[in-house]
Amino acid sequence: MGRSEKYVPTTRERAFLDTVENPKYDRQIINGLDPFFENRAPADMKGFYSSDEISELLSLRGTDRDVEDRMPVKITRHYFELARDSASLQRLVKASPDETLNLAGSEDPGFQMDYSPVEGLLHKYEMGLLYVISTCSAHCRFCYREELIGRKDIERQDGTVSKKGLAQIREITDYVRIHNDAVERNGGRHPETGREKLREILLSGGDPMVLPNSKIAAWLSALAEAGIESIRLGTKELAFYPRRFDDAFLSMLDTFHTTYPDVGFRLMVHFNHPDEFLRKGPDGAYLEYPNGALMWHESTKRAMDAVVSRGWINVENQAPIIKGVNDDPDAIRVMQRALNWIGVGNHYFFCGRDIVAYKAFNVPIETAWSILNESQKGLSGVETHARLSITHYKGKIEVVAVTNEPIPGVPLSENGVLIFKILRNAEEAPDRGKVCIVGRNPEAIWFDDYADRVIYDEAGLYDYQRVEGIRDEVPVTIAVAGAS
Repeated sequence: MGRSEKYVPTTRERAFLDTVENPKYDRQIINGLDPFFENRAPADMKGFYSSDEISELLSLRGTDRDVEDRMPVKITRHYFELARDSASLQRLVKASPDETLNLAGSEDPGFQMDYSPVEGLLHKYEMGLLYVISTCSAHCRFCYREELIGRKDIERQDGTVSKKGLAQIREITDYVRIHNDAVERNGGRHPETGREKLREILLSGGDPMVLPNSKIAAWLSALAEAGIESIRLGTKELAFYPRRFDDAFLSMLDTFHTTYPDVGFRLMVHFNHPDEFLRKGPDGAYLEYPNGALMWHESTKRAMDAVVSRGWINVENQAPIIKGVNDDPDAIRVMQRALNWIGVGNHYFFCGRDIVAYKAFNVPIETAWSILNESQKGLSGVETHARLSITHYKGKIEVVAVTNEPIPGVPLSENGVLIFKILRNAEEAPDRGKVCIVGRNPEAIWFDDYADRVIYDEAGLYDYQRVEGIRDEVPVTIAVAGAS
């Protein structure tokens, strides 16, 4: 099996790429626990871990409970300066021995690799997701991509074991063209999978904003040339290092929009807690502008204003509800209000995924629903667009409602019920909108915890059969990882 030919940009792409600047960024990153173990961290950061925390974490090194084997440790100076006065943000980035008390969980959450027709691409829904990098500026301890960030071997559906690979431009753009050609020839649906045109791509990872501008620009223009209608970029860099959104990056986006005006662009940001972007006074209360609006950190607001002011860029936030980080209705309420005020939509809040060690981070599903429901009291309609979602093997599932009263005559409903609904469904989405009703279990943190109290399962959440590996017809010359 030969290697693919190198991707060759078009004349239009080259003209765009020649305008891109690549500044150097000094995030002042601390990698790993060794700087804290060996007293080499910057003087003002040495107290980030207490002596007792360091001793306990060091005692786990080299054992099956080594926290860095589960998930690498990483933090930027910007985030440290926010986190040192915020217990919630510390919980988000500080390693804890509690993480490895129970290592139950899936090495491939949601069986995502069942829908990976080309290395680095997930094509489960109407859009495609690309792993374009395997790291971020800092690492959330609850990361849903811990298997990618930690570069772990996973077992694939065919029985082979390997690390998840990263997407390569030539392979992805060839796949897009082949898939979309097959869809067009078959009257609007792919003859094997039933999917429609692949028209939207999410650049993910890891965090694409860790890449230089030239690499991001190369992905944007290549996808545009391949016929993609809309591109999303998922990032937490506005929390970890907002100065990354500088004139050079914004100029690159402007030139891309001028060059490809018909390609939509959406920035999917990831704020977990209002302490990541709002200023607080000495008493810990959030500061306000004269009109009562909540006051943002200057560098974050500058970056956000620059993005939002470009009307062709849509910006939305999504975040999981995590134990000890944001499982607080007041924090979630403040976040939705402040994001909407600056022009950012509230997209999804998530219940925790079944990653390895998920029991250390996941809030009970019914608790998460109550937190979000309570947080949205007192907010306006436009501030409360976010829905609560969980990623099941069948797709994204909304937690629609939790009731307190029994349904007369219905077994298993004595303590009330929980209603799930399929929001996004794989391939041609045959089950979208179908519901599942289960009897309440306040301790449930994953679907399995309701398996003994299913009342009605139109959605088929508890009768799931894995699909065969989804592979469109891709020439072997482009099916080899490593090409650029």
